Amino acid sequence: MKTQIRDIQTDELRKMLRPRPQDGHKGTFGHALLVVGSQGMAGAAILSAEACLRSGVGKLSIVTPEVNRPLLQITVPEAIVVTGNSEAAYTSMGIGPGIGIDEDLVMRYLRAASQTPCVIDADGLNTLATHPTLHGLIQPDSILTPHPKEAERLFGGSDASHVKAFVEKHKVYVVLKGHPTHVYTPTDEVYLLKVGNSGMATAGSGDVLTGTVTGLLAQGYTPRDAAMLGVWLHGTAGDYAADEMSENCMLARDIIRHLPDAFKQLAM
Repeated sequence: MKTQIRDIQTDELRKMLRPRPQDGHKGTFGHALLVVGSQGMAGAAILSAEACLRSGVGKLSIVTPEVNRPLLQITVPEAIVVTGNSEAAYTSMGIGPGIGIDEDLVMRYLRAASQTPCVIDADGLNTLATHPTLHGLIQPDSILTPHPKEAERLFGGSDASHVKAFVEKHKVYVVLKGHPTHVYTPTDEVYLLKVGNSGMATAGSGDVLTGTVTGLLAQGYTPRDAAMLGVWLHGTAGDYAADEMSENCMLARDIIRHLPDAFKQLAM
């Protein structure tokens, strides 16, 4: 079957966005788990957590080392901080930002995510690249969000043939970040999203995307819709931030601050 490559239109994304029921409660909007951060990398945990909460998720738990607990409980008071193994049930999981190369941690939570939609990013991807024996733990319909260098390490190249071979083998979605961002699907479709700007090429921007997509998955969006909506919301928020701050002066936290503007634009 020939690969179908096409631009995704805003009207299509608008139809994917779900109205929030007025009688909803925390349970209605899911419980996300983020496995993020390490000593000296609490920022990755904070950025991904704040973005996840801004995506509309009902409840968020964060697995991170004890050293990060005080800062996270102050900066993200809406989240639950877990510093040991978490046995609760979750509706989505995000693994990777700021964790370092950690085979045991990635193995443990990929196994725990056997029935849970999962986003894998950053050091989660680098750990998979370093330890190929873990590839068998990647569940179908997982969403991997590499930038080109991470794609080269994990797939052997960032070109379409290498990405498609991995997608076909593991039946996953790959969000190859760039301009445009390419969303590869297990059904041999590739969607192009032409939002965002060079100001988003800054530390922590990918962590924001991880949190956003994880939060959408937790709310019951399909992996396909969560990937495309997450990329569009992230990139559009970045465009709002660039309009305000200029591309030179943007920080990842500015993207989070403008997620409400992106949601409002999509809901129009």
